[in-house]
Amino acid sequence: MIGRYFKLFLRSLIGKTSYVMESHFGRYLKIFIGSLIAGLGYSTFIIPAKLLASGLSGIAVIVYYLLDLPIGLQLIVYNIPIVYIAYKVFGKLYAIDTIIGTVMLSVAIDATSFIGNYNLVEDPILNAVFGGVLVGIGCGIVFRANSNGGGFDVLGAVIKKYYSLDLGTVVFGFNLIIILVGIVLFNVSIGLYTLINMYIVGEITNKVVAGFNRKKLVIIMSPFSELIGWTIIQHIGRGVTFLHGEGAYSHKNQKVIFAVVSLTQVSRVKLIVNALDPTAFMIITDTSEVAGRGFTIKMPTHPNEDMNTQKLKGL
Repeated sequence: MIGRYFKLFLRSLIGKTSYVMESHFGRYLKIFIGSLIAGLGYSTFIIPAKLLASGLSGIAVIVYYLLDLPIGLQLIVYNIPIVYIAYKVFGKLYAIDTIIGTVMLSVAIDATSFIGNYNLVEDPILNAVFGGVLVGIGCGIVFRANSNGGGFDVLGAVIKKYYSLDLGTVVFGFNLIIILVGIVLFNVSIGLYTLINMYIVGEITNKVVAGFNRKKLVIIMSPFSELIGWTIIQHIGRGVTFLHGEGAYSHKNQKVIFAVVSLTQVSRVKLIVNALDPTAFMIITDTSEVAGRGFTIKMPTHPNEDMNTQKLKGL
């Protein structure tokens, strides 16, 4: 009996160790891929078009245009005091993540800088758009890996912590100063093209961080909630949760249906609700990053089988 429990403990320990190793490897791989994509965005589109960039990258780009100093090397130097601030304010782990993200991005920019010599795209609008798309995708992947590229993101987080200012507002203020400096040193067109690029970078980054695995959240209120709920389970195969609600005017207790379905299943939910209760009150809204049983975890083969039972079966 003792031997059996020891084997179970050992198997669990080995499983946890391998999971940690795999998760760390996958995380650093994401940071590397994200940094490489962002570096390609800078080297292929932004730098050849003489555009500016957001954050400390913008300062490094301006210095590069004036003195021809490598952008990646500049980023590493500029981020040294920021890493120190990150260590003092947020701790060791956050500082390490900042160092990893900063170094990988800096190396990626300098390692791919030779691509700019080919000047693949002439149109500044195309450079601003596609450069923004690549940098946004790369930064989004890095952020999803719980890392960052240093720079104004860290400073913005510090200011937000101590002064309760919105992070986006702080970073935008820093970037606005960079754009004004660029307009003074170069011309207005560069500043306007850079604004387009920054907007696209921000939008794409947010999309990647939020996730492209978008679903629909459905909330249904009806006297026939149980019938509608079980019909959704049987005919669509999605889980349904009953929330207990009370009408503010009637003070009647009522079960509220809470369910998450895919985009292609929305029309089927509408058909079920309209067939069983055309007067039902229904809300359908977008949602993302849906995780758990039925989405990222396989549904139990039996309705009464819980997740602990499934885990035990894997031992």
